[in-house]
Amino acid sequence: MNLAVYIHWPFCKSKCPYCDFNSHVRERIDETRWRAALLAEIAWWAEQTEGATVTSIFFGGGTPSLMAPETVAAILAAIGRHWRRAVDCEVTLEANPTSVEAARFRALRDAGVGRVSLGVQALDDATLRFLGRGHSAAEARAALDLARATFPRFSFDLIYARPGQTAAAWQRELAAAVALAGEHLSLYQLTIEPSTAFATAFARGELALPDDDTAGALYEATQEALAAAGLPAYEISNHARPGAECRHNLAYWRGQDYLGVGPGAHGRLSSGPARFATRQRKAPETWLAAVEQRGNGTEEMARLTAEERRSELVMMGLRLAEGIARDRFFVATGLGFEEAFGDRLAPLLDSGFLELDERALRATPAGRQRLNAVLGRLLA
Repeated sequence: MNLAVYIHWPFCKSKCPYCDFNSHVRERIDETRWRAALLAEIAWWAEQTEGATVTSIFFGGGTPSLMAPETVAAILAAIGRHWRRAVDCEVTLEANPTSVEAARFRALRDAGVGRVSLGVQALDDATLRFLGRGHSAAEARAALDLARATFPRFSFDLIYARPGQTAAAWQRELAAAVALAGEHLSLYQLTIEPSTAFATAFARGELALPDDDTAGALYEATQEALAAAGLPAYEISNHARPGAECRHNLAYWRGQDYLGVGPGAHGRLSSGPARFATRQRKAPETWLAAVEQRGNGTEEMARLTAEERRSELVMMGLRLAEGIARDRFFVATGLGFEEAFGDRLAPLLDSGFLELDERALRATPAGRQRLNAVLGRLLA
């Protein structure tokens, strides 16, 4: 079994108004205690997945760059003891520009991190303030320079389709981003998520997003600019030079096995023909207490039904430009696409939203721009 391992560090210095991730602000964190708990859960999961080969490791959050490099090193060492690590195992860590300094980056590189993903989000100070970010545009550029000098691979995120944003303004920002980029960029449309500060402002009429036509134009501008720069979209929101895709995230989108360690982390594990969904206790203190009491913080481990398995493969796989491989879908479901989706498939093919050949089912560019609607029809 090949296995991608996700490590969740749930703490941030502050909560961004758009963020609905499982992230929390705490005045004090007992990192020694948290390190011990993460190592204990890794050991517990290793017993459940004996013989697996770890192909990628991803430290997400929260803000995992707030972890001591010694904690990162201890986790990577434990993974190496409990499983075999692939020779080309990808190790990614998310970082915010405000938590970056040269000594810390060097220590993280020495610990074994080979790829860093920076949460830049915007390249001008007014937008960064609107997004609740704790760094300036100058700090973001300095962090990118440092990442380029320290790690073999780096990426950064931007958020677009912001209130009042025009296609011309976004094109200028994209040009600046391309000049700063390495081999990978993640570009996300701003969405209003429940239980966030932006959701409250939106409900009060204090915040308005671009209309569908404007958002569509921004999306098209993104695809064109990044493709022209040699960074085509390999997934709806992710762009990379060929061969530089985030291998860890590809495991999710391709329906491969992955393990979630830490508060609220999810996983998908195969056992013979069965596929299991795992979920950790969400609240940090609740998860921590569970691990200390019984060695793991698992809240749920449920076998997916055949229909759930098919739906997950489609919802994740159609996000990829490569689509869903026929052979992978058949191995997972025992069905071909035509058999699985019947008369729901042909109208989407005829309308130009999906395409099907001997290798894969994939969304066309028009289909990816309207993917929620396409999935709604295909999976109805």
